[in-house]
Amino acid sequence: MSVNTPVSVIVVTDGDQVARRTVETAAHNVGARCISASAGNPTALTGEQIVDLVKKAAHEPVVVMLDDRGYEGQGRGESALACLARHPDINILGVLAVASNSGFDEGAHVNFSIDRRGKLVDGPVDKLGRTDALLGDELSGDTVELLDSLNLQVVIGIGDVGKMDGADDFTTGAPLTTKALREIIRRSGYSNGACGH
Repeated sequence: MSVNTPVSVIVVTDGDQVARRTVETAAHNVGARCISASAGNPTALTGEQIVDLVKKAAHEPVVVMLDDRGYEGQGRGESALACLARHPDINILGVLAVASNSGFDEGAHVNFSIDRRGKLVDGPVDKLGRTDALLGDELSGDTVELLDSLNLQVVIGIGDVGKMDGADDFTTGAPLTTKALREIIRRSGYSNGACGH
């Protein structure tokens, strides 16, 4: 990768072990490179450490996982996200905003969501990938409170990655996360060999 060209990155706001296996599977499905070391609950690496790993990745786009583990306010995952968003060597194509039962007042607005049936729906979903029980127009999650302030072009909501009552299980190809990553790549206008095979 050219030192002068920003690396294209997709952020997933979850990082537990189930999410890691799911995101690894989905990234492989779309021809992206997953930085598995970015996983953690909460995120263990600093933003600068993640930037260093991203810049060493074999190819783009690069998928990273960021997780606050329910910390109210700006936790480790959001601190790393802020670093990535302002770093001159990083181009965030989009964010997969993962819903959780955080109970916090602040959430994030999404362009649309992938529901538990794999449908594109307007507005947010809950942890189970449902829309019917939601009030308001923000996705609630523990690593999403910063998203509205970052002016990102593509923010897609999804339920609990790798779960949703088995609908996104990595053993069956992580179909929902895969679809979401493909949508981020497509809607961002990215075209550098990543494909939806």
